[in-house]
Amino acid sequence: MKIKEIVSSLICSSTGFFKDNKLRPLRGVLIFILLTLLIHFGFRYWVTLDYFPIGALIHQAYSVMIELVLSHSLWFIRNVLHYHPTLIEHTMYFDSAGYIAINEGCAGLKQFLQVSLLFLIYPGPWKHKLWYIPLGILLMHVTNLFRIVGLAEVLHQWPDYWKFSHDNIFRPLFYVVIFSMWVVWEEKFARQGISVDTSSPGKAAEVKN
Repeated sequence: MKIKEIVSSLICSSTGFFKDNKLRPLRGVLIFILLTLLIHFGFRYWVTLDYFPIGALIHQAYSVMIELVLSHSLWFIRNVLHYHPTLIEHTMYFDSAGYIAINEGCAGLKQFLQVSLLFLIYPGPWKHKLWYIPLGILLMHVTNLFRIVGLAEVLHQWPDYWKFSHDNIFRPLFYVVIFSMWVVWEEKFARQGISVDTSSPGKAAEVKN
């Protein structure tokens, strides 16, 4: 059974449990959390395998994304914040304020894969997935740029709070955006992808993509 079919069956089989339960509105949220954790830890395990069997392709993608993120964020920092850091390779040095290094963790590739896999697996019509997933990738890139530009501002204005902001504010921001996208998907599109025959208890759902 495909992962997508498993998720659809899980949603439908849980309907009875949540039907007369106050936790019913949380059904989708719990499935979202489960999928997010599976993708997150699955990716971390894949890293230990050096992205086998497409390691060379992934590292090449990282190189492209690092250059792209660096050039876009540097443009905003110079033209919007009006800071003029010294650029050495992939690191921006801000006079005496400190520096920001753009590495693989800042490339946004993990978030691209995460939002893509989430909506590929989660039920819903393919006619909407074909534009919603690219939109998610674009939003991940914009969020990443906002994160780096925001950290540059924190570095100048509140340098003592830079690490706190990096770890506790800007890093979770990706998940806030992904969750917001999921809420829209769940409310507007996902229910178009599943129909449940309630006349026969336990009858499998029909996935319409």
